[in-house]
Amino acid sequence: MAKNQQTLARFIFSLVLFLAVALSVSAKRDSHNNGNNNGHNNGHATRRGRWEGKLKMKFYHKTCPEAEDIVNEIVSKKVKANPNLAAKLLRVHYHDCFVRGCDASLLLDSVAGKDASEKEARPNLSLVGFEIIDEIKTVLEKRCPKTVSCADILTLAARDAVSYQYGRPLWNVFTGRVDGRVSLATEATRDLPSAGANFTSLQKLFAVSDLDVVDLVALSGAHTIGTARCGVFGRRLLNFTGKGDTDPSLNSSYASLLKSKCSSDKSQRLNSSAVVGMDPTGALSFDSGYFVSLLQHKGLFTSDAALLTDSSAAHIASVFQNSETFLAQFGRSMIKMSSIKVLTLGDEGGEIRRNCRVVN
Repeated sequence: MAKNQQTLARFIFSLVLFLAVALSVSAKRDSHNNGNNNGHNNGHATRRGRWEGKLKMKFYHKTCPEAEDIVNEIVSKKVKANPNLAAKLLRVHYHDCFVRGCDASLLLDSVAGKDASEKEARPNLSLVGFEIIDEIKTVLEKRCPKTVSCADILTLAARDAVSYQYGRPLWNVFTGRVDGRVSLATEATRDLPSAGANFTSLQKLFAVSDLDVVDLVALSGAHTIGTARCGVFGRRLLNFTGKGDTDPSLNSSYASLLKSKCSSDKSQRLNSSAVVGMDPTGALSFDSGYFVSLLQHKGLFTSDAALLTDSSAAHIASVFQNSETFLAQFGRSMIKMSSIKVLTLGDEGGEIRRNCRVVN
Protein backbone atom coordinates (compact mmCIF):
# COMPACT_ATOMS: atom_id res chain seq x y z
CA MET A 1 0.00 0.00 0.00
CA ALA A 2 2.77 2.43 0.95
CA LYS A 3 4.54 1.75 -2.34
CA ASN A 4 1.35 2.45 -4.29
CA GLN A 5 0.87 5.73 -2.41
CA GLN A 6 4.44 6.79 -3.24
CA THR A 7 3.87 5.96 -6.90
CA LEU A 8 0.63 7.96 -6.91
CA ALA A 9 2.33 10.91 -5.21
CA ARG A 10 5.09 10.96 -7.84
CA PHE A 11 2.53 10.81 -10.63
CA ILE A 12 0.54 13.70 -9.16
CA PHE A 13 3.72 15.79 -8.71
CA SER A 14 4.69 15.28 -12.35
CA LEU A 15 1.16 15.98 -13.57
CA VAL A 16 0.87 19.21 -11.57
CA LEU A 17 4.23 20.43 -12.81
CA PHE A 18 3.33 19.58 -16.40
CA LEU A 19 -0.02 21.38 -16.17
CA ALA A 20 1.55 24.43 -14.54
CA VAL A 21 4.09 24.75 -17.33
CA ALA A 22 1.47 24.10 -20.00
CA LEU A 23 -0.79 26.82 -18.61
CA SER A 24 2.12 29.24 -18.57
CA VAL A 25 2.89 28.38 -22.19
CA SER A 26 -0.70 29.23 -23.07
CA ALA A 27 -0.46 32.50 -21.17
CA LYS A 28 2.73 33.38 -23.01
CA ARG A 29 1.10 32.72 -26.38
CA ASP A 30 -1.97 34.78 -25.43
CA SER A 31 0.28 37.63 -24.33
CA HIS A 32 2.16 37.52 -27.62
CA ASN A 33 -1.04 37.42 -29.66
CA ASN A 34 -2.47 40.37 -27.75
CA GLY A 35 0.70 42.40 -28.23
CA ASN A 36 1.06 42.85 -24.47
CA ASN A 37 4.73 43.34 -23.67
CA ASN A 38 4.50 45.20 -20.39
CA GLY A 39 6.48 42.54 -18.55
CA HIS A 40 3.53 41.31 -16.45
CA ASN A 41 1.90 38.79 -18.79
CA ASN A 42 4.64 36.99 -20.64
CA GLY A 43 4.04 33.51 -19.27
CA HIS A 44 6.37 33.98 -16.33
CA ALA A 45 4.31 36.24 -14.04
CA THR A 46 3.91 33.54 -11.40
CA ARG A 47 7.66 32.98 -11.32
CA ARG A 48 9.06 36.49 -11.39
CA GLY A 49 12.59 36.84 -10.09
CA ARG A 50 13.50 39.30 -7.37
CA TRP A 51 15.13 41.75 -9.78
CA GLU A 52 12.92 41.38 -12.87
CA GLY A 53 10.90 44.53 -12.15
CA LYS A 54 13.96 46.68 -12.83
CA LEU A 55 13.91 45.82 -16.54
CA LYS A 56 11.36 46.19 -19.31
CA MET A 57 10.65 45.15 -22.88
CA LYS A 58 11.89 47.35 -25.72
CA PHE A 59 13.89 49.62 -23.42
CA TYR A 60 15.70 51.12 -26.42
CA HIS A 61 12.68 51.65 -28.67
CA LYS A 62 13.14 55.45 -28.52
CA THR A 63 16.85 55.89 -27.84
CA CYS A 64 18.15 53.23 -30.25
CA PRO A 65 15.21 51.61 -32.06
CA GLU A 66 17.41 49.38 -34.26
CA ALA A 67 19.44 47.96 -31.36
CA GLU A 68 17.77 44.56 -31.05
CA ASP A 69 17.62 44.07 -34.82
CA ILE A 70 21.33 44.85 -35.12
CA VAL A 71 22.19 42.29 -32.44
CA ASN A 72 20.01 39.67 -34.08
CA GLU A 73 21.39 40.30 -37.56
CA ILE A 74 25.03 39.96 -36.52
CA VAL A 75 24.47 36.97 -34.25
CA SER A 76 22.36 35.15 -36.84
CA LYS A 77 25.09 35.52 -39.46
CA LYS A 78 27.71 34.23 -37.05
CA VAL A 79 25.67 31.21 -35.91
CA LYS A 80 24.68 30.36 -39.47
CA ALA A 81 28.37 30.22 -40.38
CA ASN A 82 29.34 28.37 -37.18
CA PRO A 83 26.47 26.67 -35.29
CA ASN A 84 28.81 25.89 -32.38
CA LEU A 85 28.68 29.56 -31.40
CA ALA A 86 25.17 29.19 -29.96
CA ALA A 87 26.45 27.14 -27.03
CA LYS A 88 29.49 29.36 -26.61
CA LEU A 89 27.55 32.63 -26.38
CA LEU A 90 25.03 31.06 -24.03
CA ARG A 91 27.87 29.90 -21.77
CA VAL A 92 29.40 33.39 -21.68
CA HIS A 93 26.03 34.77 -20.59
CA TYR A 94 25.67 32.13 -17.85
CA HIS A 95 29.15 32.78 -16.52
CA ASP A 96 28.54 36.52 -16.47
CA CYS A 97 25.25 36.35 -14.58
CA PHE A 98 26.41 34.05 -11.78
CA VAL A 99 29.16 36.48 -10.76
CA ARG A 100 27.99 39.91 -9.59
CA GLY A 101 24.83 39.46 -11.62
CA CYS A 102 24.27 40.17 -15.32
CA ASP A 103 26.48 43.26 -15.56
CA ALA A 104 28.96 42.29 -18.30
CA SER A 105 31.76 42.21 -15.72
CA LEU A 106 32.98 39.04 -17.45
CA LEU A 107 33.72 41.04 -20.60
CA LEU A 108 36.30 43.26 -18.90
CA ASP A 109 39.96 42.56 -19.65
CA SER A 110 42.51 42.47 -16.87
CA VAL A 111 44.46 45.67 -16.24
CA ALA A 112 48.19 45.59 -15.51
CA GLY A 113 48.95 46.17 -11.86
CA LYS A 114 45.43 45.28 -10.70
CA ASP A 115 43.72 42.07 -9.62
CA ALA A 116 42.96 39.65 -12.46
CA SER A 117 39.53 39.99 -14.06
CA GLU A 118 36.86 37.27 -14.30
CA LYS A 119 38.19 36.22 -17.71
CA GLU A 120 41.34 34.95 -16.00
CA ALA A 121 39.50 32.60 -13.63
CA ARG A 122 40.08 28.96 -14.48
CA PRO A 123 36.41 28.19 -15.31
CA ASN A 124 36.45 31.05 -17.83
CA LEU A 125 39.69 30.35 -19.66
CA SER A 126 37.93 28.29 -22.33
CA LEU A 127 35.22 30.88 -23.05
CA VAL A 128 35.03 32.28 -26.58
CA GLY A 129 32.76 34.66 -28.43
CA PHE A 130 33.93 37.93 -26.91
CA GLU A 131 34.85 39.27 -30.34
CA ILE A 132 31.22 38.93 -31.45
CA ILE A 133 30.08 41.16 -28.60
CA ASP A 134 32.84 43.61 -29.55
CA GLU A 135 31.61 43.70 -33.15
CA ILE A 136 28.03 44.36 -32.10
CA LYS A 137 29.13 47.06 -29.68
CA THR A 138 31.19 48.82 -32.37
CA VAL A 139 28.18 48.99 -34.69
CA LEU A 140 25.86 50.21 -31.94
CA GLU A 141 28.29 52.87 -30.76
CA LYS A 142 28.30 54.31 -34.28
CA ARG A 143 24.50 54.26 -34.48
CA CYS A 144 23.65 55.18 -30.89
CA PRO A 145 26.70 56.36 -28.92
CA LYS A 146 26.79 55.65 -25.18
CA THR A 147 23.28 54.17 -25.22
CA VAL A 148 23.19 50.36 -25.36
CA SER A 149 24.94 48.49 -22.54
CA CYS A 150 27.29 45.57 -23.04
CA ALA A 151 25.18 43.64 -20.52
CA ASP A 152 22.08 44.00 -22.69
CA ILE A 153 24.05 43.12 -25.84
CA LEU A 154 25.29 39.89 -24.25
CA THR A 155 21.81 38.96 -22.99
CA LEU A 156 20.23 39.55 -26.40
CA ALA A 157 23.06 37.77 -28.21
CA ALA A 158 22.69 34.63 -26.07
CA ARG A 159 18.94 34.49 -26.71
CA ASP A 160 19.32 35.09 -30.45
CA ALA A 161 22.12 32.52 -30.79
CA VAL A 162 20.08 29.75 -29.15
CA SER A 163 16.90 30.76 -30.99
CA TYR A 164 18.48 30.81 -34.44
CA GLN A 165 17.62 27.19 -35.26
CA TYR A 166 13.93 27.93 -34.63
CA GLY A 167 13.72 31.12 -36.65
CA ARG A 168 11.99 32.91 -33.79
CA PRO A 169 12.92 34.15 -30.31
CA LEU A 170 12.45 31.40 -27.72
CA TRP A 171 11.98 33.88 -24.88
CA ASN A 172 11.56 37.59 -24.25
CA VAL A 173 14.57 39.66 -23.25
CA PHE A 174 13.85 42.52 -20.88
CA THR A 175 16.41 45.29 -21.22
CA GLY A 176 17.69 48.37 -19.40
CA ARG A 177 20.83 46.96 -17.76
CA VAL A 178 23.95 49.02 -17.30
CA ASP A 179 27.49 47.68 -17.06
CA GLY A 180 29.44 46.98 -13.89
CA ARG A 181 32.87 48.43 -13.18
CA VAL A 182 34.33 45.60 -11.08
CA SER A 183 35.58 42.23 -12.33
CA LEU A 184 37.52 39.81 -10.13
CA ALA A 185 38.79 36.34 -11.00
CA THR A 186 38.55 35.31 -7.35
CA GLU A 187 34.80 35.94 -7.36
CA ALA A 188 34.31 33.89 -10.52
CA THR A 189 36.19 30.97 -8.98
CA ARG A 190 34.02 31.22 -5.89
CA ASP A 191 30.59 31.81 -7.44
CA LEU A 192 30.40 29.79 -10.66
CA PRO A 193 28.62 26.41 -10.50
CA SER A 194 31.11 23.56 -10.78
CA ALA A 195 30.79 20.61 -13.14
CA GLY A 196 31.77 18.47 -10.15
CA ALA A 197 29.17 19.87 -7.74
CA ASN A 198 26.64 17.73 -5.88
CA PHE A 199 22.96 18.61 -5.72
CA THR A 200 23.10 20.34 -2.33
CA SER A 201 25.88 22.65 -3.50
CA LEU A 202 24.07 23.46 -6.73
CA GLN A 203 20.79 24.18 -4.98
CA LYS A 204 22.44 26.55 -2.50
CA LEU A 205 24.36 28.36 -5.22
CA PHE A 206 21.24 28.84 -7.34
CA ALA A 207 19.17 29.93 -4.34
CA VAL A 208 21.59 32.80 -3.67
CA SER A 209 20.59 34.10 -7.11
CA ASP A 210 16.86 33.60 -6.43
CA LEU A 211 16.69 30.53 -8.66
CA ASP A 212 14.75 27.51 -7.41
CA VAL A 213 14.93 23.80 -8.20
CA VAL A 214 12.80 24.16 -11.35
CA ASP A 215 15.19 26.83 -12.62
CA LEU A 216 18.17 24.67 -11.67
CA VAL A 217 16.91 21.73 -13.70
CA ALA A 218 15.72 23.84 -16.64
CA LEU A 219 18.95 25.83 -16.88
CA SER A 220 20.99 22.62 -16.67
CA GLY A 221 19.24 21.78 -19.92
CA ALA A 222 21.60 24.23 -21.63
CA HIS A 223 23.96 21.24 -21.76
CA THR A 224 21.85 19.96 -24.64
CA ILE A 225 24.21 21.95 -26.89
CA GLY A 226 27.95 22.42 -26.85
CA THR A 227 31.05 20.40 -26.11
CA ALA A 228 33.40 19.80 -23.20
CA ARG A 229 37.01 18.77 -22.83
CA CYS A 230 37.59 15.33 -21.37
CA GLY A 231 39.71 16.83 -18.61
CA VAL A 232 36.58 18.36 -17.07
CA PHE A 233 34.87 15.02 -16.42
CA GLY A 234 37.69 12.51 -16.95
CA ARG A 235 37.83 11.45 -13.31
CA ARG A 236 34.34 9.94 -13.66
CA LEU A 237 35.71 7.66 -16.34
CA LEU A 238 39.11 6.51 -15.17
CA ASN A 239 39.72 7.36 -11.53
CA PHE A 240 36.46 8.07 -9.76
CA THR A 241 37.52 7.05 -6.25
CA GLY A 242 41.27 7.14 -6.86
CA LYS A 243 41.43 3.44 -7.67
CA GLY A 244 41.24 3.56 -11.46
CA ASP A 245 37.49 2.97 -11.41
CA THR A 246 34.48 4.45 -13.21
CA ASP A 247 31.61 6.38 -11.63
CA PRO A 248 28.97 3.67 -11.05
CA SER A 249 26.15 6.18 -11.64
CA LEU A 250 27.25 6.56 -15.28
CA ASN A 251 25.57 4.40 -17.91
CA SER A 252 28.13 1.66 -18.64
CA SER A 253 27.79 1.75 -22.44
CA TYR A 254 28.03 5.53 -22.40
CA ALA A 255 31.08 5.34 -20.16
CA SER A 256 32.73 2.99 -22.65
CA LEU A 257 31.97 5.37 -25.50
CA LEU A 258 33.43 8.31 -23.58
CA LYS A 259 36.56 6.31 -22.73
CA SER A 260 37.09 5.58 -26.41
CA LYS A 261 36.90 9.29 -27.17
CA CYS A 262 38.91 10.50 -24.20
CA SER A 263 41.73 7.96 -23.96
CA SER A 264 45.00 8.71 -25.70
CA ASP A 265 45.87 5.07 -26.35
CA LYS A 266 45.17 1.51 -25.28
CA SER A 267 46.71 2.22 -21.88
CA GLN A 268 43.54 4.20 -21.07
CA ARG A 269 45.47 7.35 -20.25
CA LEU A 270 43.21 10.40 -20.32
CA ASN A 271 43.58 12.85 -23.18
CA SER A 272 42.41 15.94 -21.31
CA SER A 273 42.22 18.10 -24.42
CA ALA A 274 39.94 15.74 -26.37
CA VAL A 275 36.44 17.12 -26.92
CA VAL A 276 33.03 15.43 -26.81
CA GLY A 277 29.46 16.65 -27.14
CA MET A 278 27.70 17.29 -23.84
CA ASP A 279 24.46 15.68 -25.09
CA PRO A 280 24.90 12.28 -26.75
CA THR A 281 21.73 12.86 -28.80
CA GLY A 282 23.40 15.78 -30.60
CA ALA A 283 25.52 18.77 -29.62
CA LEU A 284 23.98 21.34 -32.00
CA SER A 285 20.22 20.97 -31.56
CA PHE A 286 18.65 22.84 -28.66
CA ASP A 287 15.93 20.45 -27.48
CA SER A 288 15.00 18.05 -24.70
CA GLY A 289 17.60 15.46 -25.71
CA TYR A 290 19.65 16.31 -22.64
CA PHE A 291 16.88 15.13 -20.33
CA VAL A 292 16.22 11.98 -22.34
CA SER A 293 19.92 11.16 -21.98
CA LEU A 294 20.03 12.20 -18.33
CA LEU A 295 17.23 9.79 -17.40
CA GLN A 296 19.30 7.06 -19.05
CA HIS A 297 22.19 8.03 -16.74
CA LYS A 298 24.10 9.62 -19.59
CA GLY A 299 24.68 13.00 -17.99
CA LEU A 300 28.24 14.02 -18.81
CA PHE A 301 29.16 15.91 -15.65
CA THR A 302 28.84 15.03 -11.99
CA SER A 303 26.58 18.08 -11.71
CA ASP A 304 24.28 16.56 -14.35
CA ALA A 305 24.08 13.21 -12.56
CA ALA A 306 23.45 15.10 -9.32
CA LEU A 307 20.00 16.11 -10.57
CA LEU A 308 18.93 12.48 -10.30
CA THR A 309 19.97 12.28 -6.64
CA ASP A 310 17.10 14.55 -5.60
CA SER A 311 13.58 13.21 -6.06
CA SER A 312 12.03 16.58 -6.98
CA ALA A 313 14.75 17.43 -9.48
CA ALA A 314 14.56 13.96 -11.01
CA HIS A 315 10.78 14.27 -11.49
CA ILE A 316 11.19 17.70 -13.09
CA ALA A 317 13.84 16.30 -15.42
CA SER A 318 11.41 13.56 -16.39
CA VAL A 319 8.74 16.13 -17.30
CA PHE A 320 11.28 18.09 -19.34
CA GLN A 321 11.74 15.15 -21.70
CA ASN A 322 8.87 16.85 -23.53
CA SER A 323 10.60 19.47 -25.70
CA GLU A 324 7.76 22.00 -25.68
CA THR A 325 7.53 21.85 -21.91
CA PHE A 326 11.30 22.21 -21.53
CA LEU A 327 11.61 25.11 -23.97
CA ALA A 328 8.79 27.01 -22.27
CA GLN A 329 10.31 26.66 -18.81
CA PHE A 330 13.85 27.28 -20.07
CA GLY A 331 12.68 30.63 -21.42
CA ARG A 332 11.10 31.64 -18.12
CA SER A 333 14.16 30.54 -16.18
CA MET A 334 16.40 32.49 -18.56
CA ILE A 335 14.35 35.62 -17.90
CA LYS A 336 14.92 35.12 -14.18
CA MET A 337 18.60 34.33 -14.57
CA SER A 338 19.26 37.29 -16.86
CA SER A 339 17.86 39.66 -14.25
CA ILE A 340 20.12 38.50 -11.38
CA LYS A 341 21.34 41.52 -9.42
CA VAL A 342 21.07 43.76 -12.48
CA LEU A 343 22.31 47.32 -12.37
CA THR A 344 20.11 49.92 -14.05
CA LEU A 345 20.41 53.64 -14.71
CA GLY A 346 21.00 55.48 -11.47
CA ASP A 347 22.42 52.48 -9.60
CA GLU A 348 25.78 53.02 -7.96
CA GLY A 349 28.67 51.36 -9.77
CA GLY A 350 27.01 51.19 -13.18
CA GLU A 351 27.76 52.80 -16.53
CA ILE A 352 27.25 52.35 -20.26
CA ARG A 353 30.68 51.27 -21.46
CA ARG A 354 31.92 52.59 -24.78
CA ASN A 355 34.16 49.53 -25.11
CA CYS A 356 32.99 46.30 -23.51
CA ARG A 357 36.54 45.31 -22.55
CA VAL A 358 37.37 48.38 -20.44
CA VAL A 359 35.59 50.69 -18.02
CA ASN A 360 35.05 54.25 -19.19
